[in-house]
Formats: sequence, C-alpha cells, structure tokens
Amino acid sequence: MTYRARRDALGAESPDAAAGRLAGLEPASPPPTVLHSTSWRYEHGQVVLTYAAACDPDPGRGRALRPVTTAHSGDLLAPSPPVVTLTQVAAHACRHLALLHATDTRVVAVAVGAPQFWDLITAYGVAPAGALITRP
Repeated sequence: MTYRARRDALGAESPDAAAGRLAGLEPASPPPTVLHSTSWRYEHGQVVLTYAAACDPDPGRGRALRPVTTAHSGDLLAPSPPVVTLTQVAAHACRHLALLHATDTRVVAVAVGAPQFWDLITAYGVAPAGALITRP
C-alpha cells in the first residue's frame, strides 16, 4: 500500500473540492473512489485538514506505508503530539477508512470494486481517533 501527501492553501475553494483536486479525482470519479476528511491539526500557525482519497488514481507515485506508532502527546491535558509524521497521518487515515468500511454501507458498496485494496485498509483495524478502552 502507498500514500501521497499533497498540500495547498484553500483560498475560495472548499476543503472537499481542494482535496479532490489534489488527489487527482474528477468531480464525478467512478467507484471505487472515496474521499473522506480524516483529521485536523494545528501546525506552524495554521490549521491542516487531512483527507483520505481511496483508491489512488496514480498509486505508482506514492510512498510505501509501513507500520508506525500512533501519534500522541502522553499528556491528558495537552493531547496534541509535538510531532506528527506523514506516515502517522496516513496510518490514521487507514484506520479511519477501516472504521467507515465497518459502519457505512456506501463505503462497503464502493469497496466491492477494489477488494484487494480494502483488504489492506481493513488490516489496519477499526480505530476512531480517541477511542476509549474500558477496563473492568
């Protein structure tokens, strides 16, 4: 599995339109395409929105996605991690897409068109940001 990172200022464009343009998706891209906002963070004085576009129309241009630890600060009163790597952002997006695959019938319907890709996504496990683990 690969990922690409693309950045641009929004200007008058909506975040969804900018994400689709940066991902190389056409306005009416056929399935198996999903574009979903997965996170935001404050970085260098700006709010950074992160989107996942699946499946990538040009996967040969991506970087290999390898297992990585989850970004966290370790401080319950200051949860923003001091550093978030692009690989951590991509892995978070995969977990987010895996959650959608488990809960959104529209994503399940799209996944039928690219089963090998979605098998890789669901291997990341279903894990929403901030998931709480209850203890007995």
